[in-house]
Amino acid sequence: MQVKNDIQTALTAEIKIVPKWAWALAAAGFVGMQLLLNVVVAHQPGAPPAWGRVLLGLLTGVIFGCYLLFIGYVSGDARRRGMSSILWVCVAILIPNGLGIVLYFILRKPLSSACPQCGCAIQTGFSFCPQCNYKLSPSCPQCQRVIGGNYVYCPYCGTSLPGQMAM
Repeated sequence: MQVKNDIQTALTAEIKIVPKWAWALAAAGFVGMQLLLNVVVAHQPGAPPAWGRVLLGLLTGVIFGCYLLFIGYVSGDARRRGMSSILWVCVAILIPNGLGIVLYFILRKPLSSACPQCGCAIQTGFSFCPQCNYKLSPSCPQCQRVIGGNYVYCPYCGTSLPGQMAM
């Protein structure tokens, strides 16, 4: 009897973000490129040889399919991060040469996590939960910047930290 492994890789988790409509569009785009290059172009005068049409069809189909999958990823990931998915899909489509997709990856918000006490969504870098005031990470009592739990002195202002022994 085979036991199913419940551990997912990060790539598998990211692939699951792509919605089903994007997979369907990518498959249709791939098949459409095959039909265009192997049926329509084949009847044109001066068409490339059959092997060239097959290679061009595969190459353009894969590129177009991947582009559509990236559009789907932008849609799902923007929704997951609390951003406007419609706006970012429009940006990704309307800015040419895939630069809209690159722009999304540069400007996207960081993933939020849940507060261990109340479960409220919190952004990366918060020191306290905005809902229940739970202390999420240690901070310097003087400058309030986030510090490591085993620091003896604050690396930002040099304040001696309570509870740590200086060596």
